Amino acid sequence: MAKHNQLGEDGEHLALIYLKQKGYEIFETNWREQKFEIDIIAADKNEIVFIEVKTRSTDFFGAPEEAVTIKKQQHLIEGADYYINKNEIDLECRFDVIAIVLNENKQDINHIINAFYPEV
Repeated sequence: MAKHNQLGEDGEHLALIYLKQKGYEIFETNWREQKFEIDIIAADKNEIVFIEVKTRSTDFFGAPEEAVTIKKQQHLIEGADYYINKNEIDLECRFDVIAIVLNENKQDINHIINAFYPEV
């Protein structure tokens, strides 16, 4: 496995531990269907939360959350809409980003709640 793939998996694992400690109920991890993929789908109280996890070994070239571009946001919104409709979910939804810097000297987790909103 490529080093960057392992880093991504390690970051997603840390994000799951973090969310469970915060009381989130995890519905899906690495959900994929058709052209859509969402790292984590969870419930937080009365909301369904679609979570993008970005992990980097350093923030030298920018914070991990900066990699969640407008195009990526739109793709996540479309995937969330598909998931909600397919599963007939009647909850408010939100989009979070968990940005992780992970290396042998550092483990920083930045949970950005309501990181972006769907345009109406």
